[in-house]
Amino acid sequence: MNSLNFILLFLLILALILSLFKTGARAKWAKNIRFFIVILGLAFFGYWFFQKSFSNFLEKSMSIQVINRVNQPLDIYAIKVIDKDQNKFLTKHLGKVRTHHYQIDYFVMSNSNEFWVAAYNVKNKLVYFSQHSVQNKEEDQKIEVRTFLNQSQKLSDIAEKVIEKNKLENVNQSIFVSLTLLVLFLNIVLLTRKKKS
Repeated sequence: MNSLNFILLFLLILALILSLFKTGARAKWAKNIRFFIVILGLAFFGYWFFQKSFSNFLEKSMSIQVINRVNQPLDIYAIKVIDKDQNKFLTKHLGKVRTHHYQIDYFVMSNSNEFWVAAYNVKNKLVYFSQHSVQNKEEDQKIEVRTFLNQSQKLSDIAEKVIEKNKLENVNQSIFVSLTLLVLFLNIVLLTRKKKS
């Protein structure tokens, strides 16, 4: 999605440059291209927001339900282990979960038989880490966080690095999405602005 967003940003900047053509045959040609790029941008973000608003449920996926039983809110992550040796992981942020509440997410486990759960406290300190092997990939998993526990210091160190990388990728994506939306808005304003007579 990041590469598509980058291409769209480039096209929208090109559309802004094309807005400099105001008269003659080139202006009409440039305006048609700008309309096409803006419609492409609207379609891209329409699909993206539509996809994000739906549940993460996937066909033939395994649900992971994490219940917070400790007396403080936890920021919980689930990590699917694809290949530890090659640092291949899929990270999902389940979100901040209050005491006696739960959060559910889904993993397609066809290329994995292990996942980890990591939780941070309000001070952004890792206070819980557990490793889970999956015997039956069609059986949903239920994990209750009852105490602060770290099953493996070595693996939890890897998990922290994976989560930090995921956070950085999300920040970069947010910046690119915000910038692309801003340039899209500028293009829409320029296209719909009426000329003064």
